Amino acid sequence: MEKEHIIMDDAAFGRAVARISYEIIERNKGTENLCIIGILSRGAPLGRRIAAKLGELEGAEVPFGTLDITPYRDDITGAVAAEETDIPFPVTDKNVILVDDVLFTGRSVRAAIDAVIKRGRPCSIQLAVLIDRGHRELPIRPDYVGKNLPTSHTEKVRVRVTELDGCDSVAIYDEG
Repeated sequence: MEKEHIIMDDAAFGRAVARISYEIIERNKGTENLCIIGILSRGAPLGRRIAAKLGELEGAEVPFGTLDITPYRDDITGAVAAEETDIPFPVTDKNVILVDDVLFTGRSVRAAIDAVIKRGRPCSIQLAVLIDRGHRELPIRPDYVGKNLPTSHTEKVRVRVTELDGCDSVAIYDEG
């Protein structure tokens, strides 16, 4: 039987999203030329929240899109379901902020970078993650982190978002 330990409750979750948003504004000197792309599935609601917070803080809407990385993954072979990407703006010459829930090996982010570059040539691609749990297999590092959470390989991190799960939380549990 797995036992969960709550690492972030809804209040901590909200503070992390706000902090990431402020850091994005600080680093980019505002939101001009920015766009936010959330990686499906839980990176999408996080990205939408960050885009909304940036708009609220800066008084200007930040373009938001969602990215399905399934066709770009290196661990899936055979038939892939139809891609569910929705990026209703050009990425060429934009500062793209990719948003994901958990950064682990870096393979999902590599797939996301490939997918973005296939759509155009951005000025830059920055990475925002709610949780960085370590164990990288690729040389990828986030620009914005909600929480660093060192884990063992037997531990799992479960992110819940209200939009998909009915609540906001981050929990860790051991499968070992």
